[in-house]
Amino acid sequence: MNPKKTFPKGGVHPEENKLSSDQPIITFPIPKQVIIPLGQCLGAPAEAIVKKGDEVKVGQLIGVAKGFISANVHSSVSGKVTKVDEIMDHTGYRKPAIFIDVEGDEWLEGIDTSDKLVGEITLSREEIINRVKDHGIVGMGGATFPTNVKLSIPKDKKAEFVVINAAECEPYLTCDNRLLLEKPNEFLVGVKILMKAVDAPKAIIGIEVNKIEAAELLDKIIKGDEYFDGIEVQPLQTKYPQGGEKQLIKACTGREVPSGKLPIETGCVVVNVASTYAIYEAVQKNKPLISRVVTVTGKSVKKPSNFLVRIGTSSTELIEAAGGLPENITNIINGGPMMGKSVSVSEFPVIKGTSGILMMTDKEAQPREKSNCLRCGKCINACPMGLEPFLLCRMSKNNMFDGTEANNIMDCIECGSCEFTCPANIPLLDYIRYGKNKTGQIIRSRNQK
Repeated sequence: MNPKKTFPKGGVHPEENKLSSDQPIITFPIPKQVIIPLGQCLGAPAEAIVKKGDEVKVGQLIGVAKGFISANVHSSVSGKVTKVDEIMDHTGYRKPAIFIDVEGDEWLEGIDTSDKLVGEITLSREEIINRVKDHGIVGMGGATFPTNVKLSIPKDKKAEFVVINAAECEPYLTCDNRLLLEKPNEFLVGVKILMKAVDAPKAIIGIEVNKIEAAELLDKIIKGDEYFDGIEVQPLQTKYPQGGEKQLIKACTGREVPSGKLPIETGCVVVNVASTYAIYEAVQKNKPLISRVVTVTGKSVKKPSNFLVRIGTSSTELIEAAGGLPENITNIINGGPMMGKSVSVSEFPVIKGTSGILMMTDKEAQPREKSNCLRCGKCINACPMGLEPFLLCRMSKNNMFDGTEANNIMDCIECGSCEFTCPANIPLLDYIRYGKNKTGQIIRSRNQK
């Protein structure tokens, strides 16, 4: 393997807490009911095409994408639709969803449910992208951007690299690592599919060295089979946010994404591990995105686990399977502690972007006492984008949005490194997220005129 690399600016090293890294993926039992939200991507929610009383099968299309940035939604179970209504999801907002009572496990005809590895890629580039679109594949690292849009390279651009985000730098989460260890060949076929979809001659799998077992396994398979020519494993320093798109591209290729530009400007297309595996299943098995691996974890959790879960399964069922909710838990996070969001409801359905359910104790989650900014500059040193978080925070707080735009607030990747290092315990990220949201609205409004 190559020597380990990293990105040059900023970054932090929070406690890793990979408590479930040695726990094999457990196929979670099919629940009695699922609640499948129609909005599971970064973009417009899908539109329901089923109604109360309809019978559905596993893999059946139940929600059609509306608009360019949207994603189809499929039934993860077989049974009867009991209602199409709104639910309070993990964000605390009411969202449209389809409620299905489970009856058996009848799959839609044409989906390959066997464990047989399918290596030969028979679909064309256009057919691959259409399959990814039809089967509702999105970014499963948390961003949930529709993957078919990412794979649709503009005619004036050229993809030179597929960069696979296998860093999994977020503390606690281990779902991607377990996929690599347990489904390495399927994952690597998924990488080859991506290379064909964007016509890229090379793929780089960026993986932190704290997951060396997975890195060595992939490297051994690649070097032992000429079918995987063009793919290489790039070890990365264990540092957060190593998995950020721009940081990953810089570390793996040495190229830098310009401010306000997309990764394709550097000839790179970035896809995460879970999405790559989902693409394998969609293209080679004709299986829509109806399940995913979820890490359920926390220092007080009795059995930190990795579960393969049907979309729409209740979070409370997963928590119960991991030993139940500890008495001293005050904070449940959808995702990891750095970029995940605290949930405002105790029960929510697993969606395509649910990489983890993290439970934190009073001591871990207790807000620290805030004081005035010390002008120490630690947030600047920690920022992987080279921004000035203290300045963006102050401008956002005071609604100075001309200033936030001029100081490149839209380049913020919301990693939270600034807040992690702040000795004054200022909620920098909350203010910057607010300022980024408002600045984005102003920019979009201006561009529409």
